[in-house]
Amino acid sequence: MKTNLASIREITPLSKKDCFYIADRIKSEFIYPIHTHPEYELNFTAHAAGVKRIVGDSIEVVGEYDLVLITSVDLEHVWEQNACMSSEIREITIQFSSDLFTPNLIDKNQFDSIHKMFIKAQKGLAFPLEAIMSVYPMLNKLSSKRGFYAVLDFLTILYELSLYNDESRELSSSAFVRIDIQSDSRRVQKVEEYINKHYKSDIHLAEMAALIQMTPSAFSRFFKLRTGRGLLDYIIDIRLGNATRLLVDSTMSIAEVGYNCGFNNISNFNRIFKRKKNCSPKTFRDNYRKKKLLV
Repeated sequence: MKTNLASIREITPLSKKDCFYIADRIKSEFIYPIHTHPEYELNFTAHAAGVKRIVGDSIEVVGEYDLVLITSVDLEHVWEQNACMSSEIREITIQFSSDLFTPNLIDKNQFDSIHKMFIKAQKGLAFPLEAIMSVYPMLNKLSSKRGFYAVLDFLTILYELSLYNDESRELSSSAFVRIDIQSDSRRVQKVEEYINKHYKSDIHLAEMAALIQMTPSAFSRFFKLRTGRGLLDYIIDIRLGNATRLLVDSTMSIAEVGYNCGFNNISNFNRIFKRKKNCSPKTFRDNYRKKKLLV
């Protein structure tokens, strides 16, 4: 059941003969609606405290500085004014094609950290302040540069940011983006594949432990060590990611969405959703629809 609401498919100014497009501007408000585009995007904002950033099913209010990389073709995103009162917002947006890095290049050892960063950024990747400050001098000057040396500076920016892969935060859930992030552990991958197929049903610790031939207590320690989350939190995040996608894309009622994604009752769904997303399912859906266009 699809709604008649859709994200704008932005046509970017990037030409086929350019390595990247950059827009560096001072502004007092954000007015562009939620959108997608096939190009990768690195977006920097300064003096924008209070702005609301929506990337997939991640909704956050940003601080004085914010830097996000998006490398998914269909990941909805937008920056909206919200509580920002600044009249001197600086926004630097860099858009570049995924084919800037051919498979023969991105698979080389020297580009390994950038490759890993691009994979994480399929869900949107927010960089820590330390990373932002490390590349700010180059970002600050990039729009005034042209030609070969501008490309070298841009590649250097990407490399410097990739050094913060461990500290950077993935924003949207993989279930919302509908991508399959592969674990480097075959046992974890087996559990994740099972959960992705059966998240609508009850899933118990004992059966997951048996799936990879471990005791429940050993499995709990192993899974948390490998994923950074306990099994229950992981399952809830998968269910919520699928729920937020249905809230955006379908006309199902809130209750139908909850039941369809494995929550046993509407009260439980609302409570967990609000705890994890800082808003109710209805508010999440309404906010998305306000930022979309009728098509």
